[in-house]
Amino acid sequence: MKPARMLRVMACAVLACLIAIPAASQSPAPHFEQGRAHTGLIVDGRPYLALAVQANNSSNYPAMLDAVWPMMERLHANTLLMPVAWEQIEPAEGEFDLSFLDTLIEEARTRDKRLVLLWYGAFKNTAPGYAPVWVKRDGERFPRMRTADGTAHYALSPHGAATREGDARAFAAVMRRLAKIDSQHTVIMVQVENETGSYGLARDHAPGPDGLFARPIPAELARGMGIARAPWAEAFGPRAEQFFMSWHMARYVEAVASAGLAEWDLPVMVNAALGDAFTAEAGDVGPSGGPNWNALPIWRIAAPSIDAYGPDIYTRDADAVMAFLGRFGADGAPLVVPETGNAAEYARFFWPALGRGTVLYSPFGMDRASPPNYPLGAKVLDEATLDSFAAPYALLAPVARHWARLAMDHATWGTARGNDAADQSHSMGRWRITAQYARWPFGEDNWTWIARDPHPLADVPTGGAVAMQLEPDTFLIAGRNVRLRIALTDPSEGEKAQLIEAQEGTFVKGESVMRRRWNGDQVDYGFNFGQQPVWLRVQMGTYR
Repeated sequence: MKPARMLRVMACAVLACLIAIPAASQSPAPHFEQGRAHTGLIVDGRPYLALAVQANNSSNYPAMLDAVWPMMERLHANTLLMPVAWEQIEPAEGEFDLSFLDTLIEEARTRDKRLVLLWYGAFKNTAPGYAPVWVKRDGERFPRMRTADGTAHYALSPHGAATREGDARAFAAVMRRLAKIDSQHTVIMVQVENETGSYGLARDHAPGPDGLFARPIPAELARGMGIARAPWAEAFGPRAEQFFMSWHMARYVEAVASAGLAEWDLPVMVNAALGDAFTAEAGDVGPSGGPNWNALPIWRIAAPSIDAYGPDIYTRDADAVMAFLGRFGADGAPLVVPETGNAAEYARFFWPALGRGTVLYSPFGMDRASPPNYPLGAKVLDEATLDSFAAPYALLAPVARHWARLAMDHATWGTARGNDAADQSHSMGRWRITAQYARWPFGEDNWTWIARDPHPLADVPTGGAVAMQLEPDTFLIAGRNVRLRIALTDPSEGEKAQLIEAQEGTFVKGESVMRRRWNGDQVDYGFNFGQQPVWLRVQMGTYR
């Protein structure tokens, strides 16, 4: 946990004692905590894995919730990501209506679900669509960005003081309401704004921002980046306009977040619309100013109140997905995936996210309130599509807390079928784990003595697995539509690997409980996981 955040959590705890909130109704504030292997999300004093779904944007009304809760049950989800819009809670300036928040929390608590609130303020997918009417109609008080020739751009300017102050004031009202009605912490995290930045214009060319761009970069940024203080173009070259926009957008978000945190302390995340996964050289960085991976160093200096940055994954390119997960979860940063497509092929990416220590994973548009969101997601939410997400969630749901606790301190690896469906391997200590796809449960690739049909998943983008190293020779593994093999990475002369045992089971009160052992045909050709994943506790050994 960040030092400043830790002090706020302690202060909140002391304040709770002073005002005599009943102990039974007051739970510890959610927060992030660094483990030996990964950063965990702590809820109710224990690690938590958010098996989440995000509702459609316009499901944020009481009358629509009946289309949301059944989908959560169908998918075995424990957490709902739900928008709360500025236009919704402040329809007239200075007049707040927080009734939806009351209803949402009450219904979630009744169903034993947790919430992540998505604050749609001045920026939603970069645009002011969820800003109140009185903001949209007053371009003088709430200015738009300006192009180089002075014409108005669609996005509001992050330099607009009245916009920032109004946005912050409204978000603070939301957090103040949480402080009053949610001492149990049904809401475990908030997202401030949504996919910030600007498409089609790298920065605001209004006179004030233009003057700022010509000046040296802020001293705080120069110190944080370890570079000389110089004008933006000199300091950052071809990325100068993007990074200028990133700094001011992050400062805007920091102002909004800080106003809310002064009322009620919760973990804060922001989400990113993404550009190229591998390089920023060509300028494909998503919306300029947003928290794309190449701008994260800028954002982390400018917005110290933000705890987590999450990629919104709508690419079906498996190589790009792996790169995004690696970039946003690097250097001990908490990994969250607040949005991903709800088509079946996206479900396989849950496994590598889990293997990288994610604390939140959330397909988007998982309710019956709106039409399907193809091509970003599924053409139709049929049962096969829902099963692709429900199967891994069903496996994790009973043991989510246990997995989250172990993942903080144990090495993990996850993978998903790649673009070419090739085998994938990873070393964990002296053992090498290999994932293979589109294999029948029996037999080897080099068998010629018996005919076999083509595998039905040979051309289907499905399959993935996760492995956790509990002890040097002991692993917890699971997967769907995948075969896993475990072999010595570098056997010494004469040393051969052997399976000691493979227990299928689950966990009860943190203890492994075996249902059966896999042996004989079930292990002769690796560990084969079908449509319904199971847990295997595998102990390896050697002989000479």
